Amino acid sequence: MNSHQLHPPRYIVVEGTIGVGKTSLARRLSESFRAGLVLEQAEENPFLERFYRNPRQGALPAQLFFLFQRARQLESLHQQDLFAATHVSDYLFDKDRLFAGINLDADELALYEQVYARLALDVPKPDLVIYLQAPTDVLLERIARRGIRYEQQIERAYLERLNAAYAGFFHDYRAAPLLIVNSAQADFVNREQDYQQLLSELARVRTGRQYFNPAY
Repeated sequence: MNSHQLHPPRYIVVEGTIGVGKTSLARRLSESFRAGLVLEQAEENPFLERFYRNPRQGALPAQLFFLFQRARQLESLHQQDLFAATHVSDYLFDKDRLFAGINLDADELALYEQVYARLALDVPKPDLVIYLQAPTDVLLERIARRGIRYEQQIERAYLERLNAAYAGFFHDYRAAPLLIVNSAQADFVNREQDYQQLLSELARVRTGRQYFNPAY
């Protein structure tokens, strides 16, 4: 067994825009590291389909539902002692505010920020963040292929805004070691070579930021 399998970071977060493959990778990493898995439960959000159908009507309730859901999950992790074992998550809590900034108007955002502040969250800091990048065309293709009904309503313009917001967010991100991965042609679930290359890169990231382009 390789050293990166014996001593993985204790709290790994996989992030990226809708459709990039973060949940699939998080699942595989959790299996490799025998780690606890913390997943965004999008299917539990009763407002999400309404949001994709009519963003103006659905944005605020969808955003607040996610905020409370994620806060509840992380509070539960604290109670279980997050650092007693390795955990892998498919979301970074900070990205909740990223989505709020894109989707809410000024009054809604002010209300959201009040709720966020009142929660007084003590959010655990990741030991490693993996940011998966892919062009909008690739995201649209993957979203179509996985066939989740409400996601088929996502418009290209929205994905482009989201992609740009993610890029800007992680350009300034300094809160944890960061691995930026070009995943446009990679398949970390079905192509073993890609996955093993990624594992090797993870073992090298201890501070700052690094970039990874899988070799073919």
